[in-house]
Amino acid sequence: MAYSRFEIGVFLRVAGLIATLTVLAWIAATTDWYVTIALVSAALLAQAAALAHFAARSGREVARFLDAVAFGDNSASFASFSGDHAFAELGASMTRVLDQLRTGQAERAEQSYYLQTLMAHVPVALISVDEHGAVQLLNLAARRLFESTCTQAGHFERHGAAFATGLEALKPGEAAIVRMERHSGPLQLKAAATGVTLSGLRRRLISLQNIETELTAQELAAWQTVIRVMAHEVTNSLTPITSLAATAQDLVREVLSSLPAEDSRHAALADASEALETMARRSEGLLHFVQNHRRLTRRMVAKVEIVPLRRVFTRLQRLLAGELATRNIELILSVVPDRLEISADTELLDQALINLMRNAMEALRDGGRIVLSAFQEGGRVVIAVSDNGPGIAPDQRDKVFVPFFTTKRQGSGVGLTLVRQIAIVHGATVAISDTDGGGATISMRF
Repeated sequence: MAYSRFEIGVFLRVAGLIATLTVLAWIAATTDWYVTIALVSAALLAQAAALAHFAARSGREVARFLDAVAFGDNSASFASFSGDHAFAELGASMTRVLDQLRTGQAERAEQSYYLQTLMAHVPVALISVDEHGAVQLLNLAARRLFESTCTQAGHFERHGAAFATGLEALKPGEAAIVRMERHSGPLQLKAAATGVTLSGLRRRLISLQNIETELTAQELAAWQTVIRVMAHEVTNSLTPITSLAATAQDLVREVLSSLPAEDSRHAALADASEALETMARRSEGLLHFVQNHRRLTRRMVAKVEIVPLRRVFTRLQRLLAGELATRNIELILSVVPDRLEISADTELLDQALINLMRNAMEALRDGGRIVLSAFQEGGRVVIAVSDNGPGIAPDQRDKVFVPFFTTKRQGSGVGLTLVRQIAIVHGATVAISDTDGGGATISMRF
């Protein structure tokens, strides 16, 4: 029959205790060696304490195991039990439990890292607002969207009162469209909220999705439909009017040429001829106006390629050099970094920038300065055209992208609408802001 080390240890300690007790009894009964009796008594107490400590070993190991489980200490080891078959099964069970906890902790750490990485790379901004108004920007998209730190709900006011009010009124399970004011231009965002409770604290998790491009595309599509119908109806009506006016004018001229100069009808027919000429000219002007706006109804398809912006800017500088010199306008080019590139359709990009440059030149009536710049901001490429002219009033900044709207006497209201259409096919946005020192800046964010 095999005995465990624990059993042998207990047996030897009990035997030693009995032997010491026997010696103490003999000395006390047969001698007056009081000092020896005291020493043997002390040895007896020490042996009893050692026996109790040895017998409580398993209890201490169980307590250490429970502490390791409670505090998540997966480095604890109970291998010392494996050499003693009395506790081998207990030691194996403890080790097995800790291995399972260690494996579960590693899986949770991996899952947490995966979720954090996933949330960091989600293009939708995620924020958390607790019941006390504390705000957390949960991912990179949120930090880019807010452009600066935002730790309290009161900081939402920096991005407009409507934005702050919209987020404050947003309840879990609801969604709304809010307008966010930013240094780089306003954005239309779709905000959706859900409620969670963590550590007894209620929170709202709010997602903020930029739908500026989608709304702009829908608005432009609606305008294209209106323009297409209008162009069709106006063209159908004006074409016969123009033709009839020209025919009638020719007939009047023939009659005038056959009448003697002193004929009393000569003056009336001359007036009629001028009226018909005016009618024909205005009809042709309206037809030209309609044909000009028909450009907005054409479907654009971008033939994307890698475009070095320094080369684009230099080409535009050469193209517009004559007009700039005539108007006494200084053009400054800035590309940071110098080899900055974007994926775009070269022809469409040139067309958009030429429209923006000419708008800026028309704003500078008595000369001035235009800055054509390109740089990176928030992971996106920004192309900006800035001037030091009178600027654009805040209440007109949304209107200038509407077809037919213009602040210029001879304007057609097409240029900036076309710029926005080109931006949309590239997945870009267009925004207007003030230039430092006065003037306007129109930016395309790719």
